[in-house]
Amino acid sequence: MKVKISSFCCCSATISSVPGFIIFLFDFHIHQLVSAQFRVIGPDQPVTAIVGEDIVLPCHLSPRMSAENMEVIWFQSQLSQFVHRYSDGKDQTEDQTPEYQGRTVFLRDSIANGSVSLRIHNIRPSDEGQYRCFVQSLTFYNEATLELKVAALGSDPQLSVEGYQNGGIRVVCQSIGWYPEPQVLWRDPSGQHLPSLSETSRVDDDLFEAQTTVIIRENSNQKLSCCVWNSHFNQEKESTIYVSDVFFPKVSLWIVALCVILVVLFVCIGLVVYLFKMKETLAAELRWRRVLTHSENVIVDPDTAHPQLILSEDWKRVRWGDTRQDLPNNPERFDSRACVLGHEGFTSGSHYWEVEVGDGRGWAVGVARESVKRKGWIKRNPEEGIWAVDYEWSGHYRALTSPRTCLPLSEVLRKLGIYLDYERGQVTVFDADKEAPIFTFPTASFNRERVFPLLWLWGTESELRLCS
Repeated sequence: MKVKISSFCCCSATISSVPGFIIFLFDFHIHQLVSAQFRVIGPDQPVTAIVGEDIVLPCHLSPRMSAENMEVIWFQSQLSQFVHRYSDGKDQTEDQTPEYQGRTVFLRDSIANGSVSLRIHNIRPSDEGQYRCFVQSLTFYNEATLELKVAALGSDPQLSVEGYQNGGIRVVCQSIGWYPEPQVLWRDPSGQHLPSLSETSRVDDDLFEAQTTVIIRENSNQKLSCCVWNSHFNQEKESTIYVSDVFFPKVSLWIVALCVILVVLFVCIGLVVYLFKMKETLAAELRWRRVLTHSENVIVDPDTAHPQLILSEDWKRVRWGDTRQDLPNNPERFDSRACVLGHEGFTSGSHYWEVEVGDGRGWAVGVARESVKRKGWIKRNPEEGIWAVDYEWSGHYRALTSPRTCLPLSEVLRKLGIYLDYERGQVTVFDADKEAPIFTFPTASFNRERVFPLLWLWGTESELRLCS
């Protein structure tokens, strides 16, 4: 009986302790998780590094605990492109950002005390920015952010006198090797800032070179200083120069009189040149107006017309035909491009004619040299002897230059005027309804050949008519 009672008591004690054991395990696990939480702490203020030197980015865990078996990642913008990564007790450099390869060292001396700092060798201006220190254990992770500022103190300002300008002496201040871009100031002996004439800066190997210029006058501020200031370090470098009055030019009365005479002479010459140009401009305007009011009576030459083109009996109207006509293949006729030339060519003088273009698309009007290619494929540009404006299927007007020039016209053209000045090598296309020029080709090269009016169609609904 005693044995049974003892066995029963032992079993009952074991059963009654199971809930307590479970509660103990759960409490122990929660305790482990809470104890595994930590903060990642970096510096509150930006860390400043000098170009070419090394810098340590400090970071540690709080409370202090070993980070040997944790994963530590230093990165800037994206976690996938890291600056340095420590995992499984060693450095992982397979996916390290290329510009940091061979330049980073993870400091493990105090890793058992929670230090996860990183050293970067040979600091560059491109290293400047925000860094994130990410630490992850098996059950928890956290990160800290710190800012790295990069600075470089450049050379002492070099001052040089570079001649006379605007009645004074031009002094230049130059300094190289700064980062970030420095501020350059001129000061007079009392410390007051002087306005600079010009300031320039450029980047060489990511470092700035600053140059500024000032003009000093006689009897004022001959002694002046050039100061170059770095905002990150709040430090400056300064150089001083003194220019004596003996270096300022002395102006005599006869030199002043000579200058006045030269100025008056140049003004007179300029006025004569201006009047001469105005006379030429007015003459050209008058000549153009005279030509505009006496337009040419242009007709087409049927011997040059492509077989697909249908000509009216008066040789004034040209439209696209549905079938190819059986016409003699004479040397003057176009056989691949649906073109036709005017009956009369021009070898001198100024000429003007008008063409109604209707509502259709797929046409070009202008002029062509007599030697323009008639057989086979023809390029539509001045190099081939064609100066024209077209209206393509997309609804855009273009000048057929090389390359094409788009004409920003807001309204649809109904009638075009073609103005040819043979001696000047000038071809201008007008909106004849408004008497407004649309495009003037650069000086054309006619090579002393005859120049003919040109009509060109490639649209089935297009029709061109020469105005009387």
